[in-house]
Amino acid sequence: MMSRLLFWLLAFAAALPTAAVADSDTAAVDGDQLQPFLMRDPEDGALRPADELLKEMLLAPPQQECDFPALKSRSDFAIYATGAHSGRAIQRQIDQSGSEATQIDVLVNSPEKPVALLLGAYSPTLWNIGWTRETTILAVYVSGYHRQAVAGLPKNMPLHIHTHDNKSPCGYFYISSDKNKLEVLNPLARKIFGRPVETFFQMRKGMAMVGEAPRPESRYVNSSAVTLESFYINSPLAGKAGLEDAVRKGILRGATQADYTAWEETISRHAPPKDIPPVVDPQPPRSSTRQVFPGNRREGYVVLKAFTYPAGLYGGNSTIFFVPRGVPLPQGNPGHSAVYDFNALSCTGARCP
Repeated sequence: MMSRLLFWLLAFAAALPTAAVADSDTAAVDGDQLQPFLMRDPEDGALRPADELLKEMLLAPPQQECDFPALKSRSDFAIYATGAHSGRAIQRQIDQSGSEATQIDVLVNSPEKPVALLLGAYSPTLWNIGWTRETTILAVYVSGYHRQAVAGLPKNMPLHIHTHDNKSPCGYFYISSDKNKLEVLNPLARKIFGRPVETFFQMRKGMAMVGEAPRPESRYVNSSAVTLESFYINSPLAGKAGLEDAVRKGILRGATQADYTAWEETISRHAPPKDIPPVVDPQPPRSSTRQVFPGNRREGYVVLKAFTYPAGLYGGNSTIFFVPRGVPLPQGNPGHSAVYDFNALSCTGARCP
């Protein structure tokens, strides 16, 4: 918030005339008519008077708050929590973690008392929030390891998002649906809202029904101010989603046992003879148990044409690439993946034996 405010203050100061002018917006200066100075709102791109934007900046609450002080003195609302490791895969990206984004739809029905929501997920997640017309949501607190984004709420809704990836000064957490791991929730709720969680609602298939069971006549609404699509990243898909996309486009194909065998035979043919004397051993040699390819031989890809590694090939997203003779070495960062190059007869990467 401070950097955003500083930007506007500097921009506003730079736009001020150096000479004194009349108070009227339409006063003449050197024959010109003055008009309100318009600037683009960074939230929606609309042109608005700069003084209005500055007033909003000065009056807006700090965005680095770790709690909701105004709610700690109240006891007339419910604190509901939901979340999981991840939601429903949507084949989209909202960050460069290498993980496919997931979506969790949260439907809130609490006609009897207002609600505050405590939400958490590990994977990069889009939270799509809707509520019944009889429901009032007072505040939403979201946390996770990778990026978390919230759609459907009004722009003036008190909202805090704190994650590992945005290096939040408030720390981060993510919620597990395992009942034995929910002990994190009440201490967090006391710190954030001043009271423990009233109820945790399990998520099923990317959806969480929060509050009372809806009635047949219930109608859910949300705000169009912030949409799901506004968080999508148009860069190439990352991680495994990026690899699958390359397969669909004919840039990669899945590796087979024949590709592994071809590499072993090629290396064996080109290996220099060992400079050791003949060995006489009365015991028959044991079969070799050396693993040339650590891991599962059913994984991996063969590069068929010019290719750039997708972002995020680390940890569980790492894999094995075979680059046949005559095919250029891929561009970019292979992460923790192993790259077996038939052109150079070399293996590079963390997973090489």
